Amino acid sequence: MTVEVILSRCDKVRQTGPDKYIACCPAHEDRSPSLAIKDEADGRVLLHCFAGCETEDVLNAIGLTFSDVMSERIEPNHSYKPTRWLNARDALSSLDHEALVVSVIGADFLRRKAIDDETWDRLASATHRISKTRADFAPARIGK
Repeated sequence: MTVEVILSRCDKVRQTGPDKYIACCPAHEDRSPSLAIKDEADGRVLLHCFAGCETEDVLNAIGLTFSDVMSERIEPNHSYKPTRWLNARDALSSLDHEALVVSVIGADFLRRKAIDDETWDRLASATHRISKTRADFAPARIGK
């Protein structure tokens, strides 16, 4: 399975670096890209939805399975543990975008504008993405 097949099944695909892409997640109603896609040299394709969708749900939404995106295991006891592959620049860009979303929705709320369920869901998604990104990049606590 090549990364091109996955990219062809996603919307708003944009390349963010060598072998790295972002697209709208097909597993949930996604208006702004939240699915990170990385083509690994060993044949794996890594997927991460910053809104919190499970990888299996993302794959099901585009008609694929784990065996389509993972090469054979490198060794019998190898475990595919999540890796942090979002670089600091991408993380700051994501935080900036999500902070803008929170700011706009907050301003609407303060102006007593009616806020629909979809907008509340987007606010929840933005706050989750901010928390997740902060946790991924937070320095280890001393004395823990």
